[in-house]
Amino acid sequence: MPGGADLGYCRTLNGEGNRRIAQFVERGGAYFGFCAGGYYASKKCEFEVGNRRLEVVGDRELAFYPGTCRGCAFPGFVYHSEEGARDAELKVDKTVLAEGAVPEVFRSYYNGGGVFVDAPKFKNKGVDILASYTQKINVDPGEGTAAVVYCKVGEGAAILTGPHPEFAAVNLDPKADGEDFSKVVEALARDEKARTDFLKACLAKLGLQTNQDQITVPSLSRLHLTSMHPSETSNMIESLRDIISTEDGEEYIKDENDTFHLEKPATWSMGSLVGALPQGSNEKTDQKDDAEDRILDYSTVVKRLLVHDTDHPTSKETPYFNHHAYYANLKHYQTLGENVNLEFGKNLLYGEVVTSTNTMLEKNTQVLRRLPTGFTASATVQVAGRGRGSNVWVSPAGSLMFSLVVRHDMSITAKAPVVFLQYLAALAIVEGIHSYDPGYQNLPIKLKWPNDIYALDPSQAPSSNAYIKIGGILVNSHYSSTEYLSVIGIGLNTTNALPTTSLAAIVPPHLPAMTLEKLLARLVTTYSTLYTRFRDTGFDHYFEDMYYRHWLHTDQIVTLEAEGGIKARIKGITTDWGLLVAEELGWEDRPTGRVVQLQSDSNSFDFFKGLLKRKV
Repeated sequence: MPGGADLGYCRTLNGEGNRRIAQFVERGGAYFGFCAGGYYASKKCEFEVGNRRLEVVGDRELAFYPGTCRGCAFPGFVYHSEEGARDAELKVDKTVLAEGAVPEVFRSYYNGGGVFVDAPKFKNKGVDILASYTQKINVDPGEGTAAVVYCKVGEGAAILTGPHPEFAAVNLDPKADGEDFSKVVEALARDEKARTDFLKACLAKLGLQTNQDQITVPSLSRLHLTSMHPSETSNMIESLRDIISTEDGEEYIKDENDTFHLEKPATWSMGSLVGALPQGSNEKTDQKDDAEDRILDYSTVVKRLLVHDTDHPTSKETPYFNHHAYYANLKHYQTLGENVNLEFGKNLLYGEVVTSTNTMLEKNTQVLRRLPTGFTASATVQVAGRGRGSNVWVSPAGSLMFSLVVRHDMSITAKAPVVFLQYLAALAIVEGIHSYDPGYQNLPIKLKWPNDIYALDPSQAPSSNAYIKIGGILVNSHYSSTEYLSVIGIGLNTTNALPTTSLAAIVPPHLPAMTLEKLLARLVTTYSTLYTRFRDTGFDHYFEDMYYRHWLHTDQIVTLEAEGGIKARIKGITTDWGLLVAEELGWEDRPTGRVVQLQSDSNSFDFFKGLLKRKV
């Protein structure tokens, strides 16, 4: 539960919302409340008592901490400002935080948080003090100066904080609110490793598995454009010729979201010369030094695009993706299938580190309009869209991430509606995995309506029939008078290390291990086969039978939030627009005769809670 102001949480969650949160935690869940989230989960909140403009005093329903959270711990707080912010020094109790490399003392960003009053007195109620303020407190803290507390709640637990240990220094603007704040940011930067170590220890205390390696946001890498037959890469460039501009002898494509600098592997430029020089541990040159570039706007970074029209990249150029293996497997799978569209996967854009394969294609519409059906973009690591400092989503190593371009003719949409492209993607993943190699046909992979992929949870007993998400699908479409121009994005945990659950965890040891190159080739060819048939037949009984064979929901009983909380049984999907069909249930779960149809783009499915929720 994030910081801000807890009165908004009260207005929204008091009553049923808090009942659900409390029930979740009591049954084994975890709650992490930062600053206002800490006030909110205490039995009583006291904020700036006596200050008419800021005072907030009252009991709180969750009461995970059985006492009072009182603030501000330090003076000077101003809403929406860094005026009262500081680098609060925290002393860690290593006797209760024993996992990982836990710091003795570190500095944490603070702005308006409280102190947990008389925390030592609640030891017998399951409260542990994880960290305490070392500096003089502005309010009466009672016994102790608890800044971060752990509270046992039924079978679960909560950690509540006064400061903000989740904030990295690079999230903060050193120019905000005067010269003193820049010194705060500098002090926080010096303790960055200690901060992340403390946060990891807190997560472990809540029962979560964490990676103890120090991970930084990677810089964007070069992009590599290739074709199955290298000479055909030149044809791809020619199709883009009318949007290529020349500056100082260098070629560029300047599109709506990104600018691409076209290079040949053998050409020399000052940029390539700089890239060849030693750069310490990081040899990529696509971004400024992180110390100078506090806010990362990846759309302003020029993407260097290497055009490989004589041979595929060497392993030195792309050490995490073997192009020769990919194209060999693509050719192999093309010979095995029927109705395989040979255009799918033939042209590949690959980057070791990119923003997002979907973003690069879907947001650059000039390029997208000139790409053929089956054009594929893939990456080893994605840093999604715009990232502020370290506060970005970075994909874990071992995930297969790729996007496919599909140009779907308007003339066939009555028979083959474009909405089914996401269903075909789900089917291609399951069918593709099952046909990856002999023996893979029995892997327990399922699909969840409308666009998620689940695997049998390897950490649970097989008899529990517990499934866990390992992948997802995102489809973005542009509409013109003659066609839908769609980008189908797929992310699949494949060879990820723990604690991420991936396909590797459910592959029996006697079977050959999966590789990302071979799996990409299999999924692309499987999709091409399914799409070729779909264009001719629509989502007919062949696809219906296949879909129901792989999905999780047959006769599942759910609650339809969008329909006023009625109880219903899932019956299937419609073959015209892919709507989810559910029949209303009445007394003793008997059908009432009423049938409800739900759209995938306005409802989400919480499979484990049996709840269909309206998207907001």
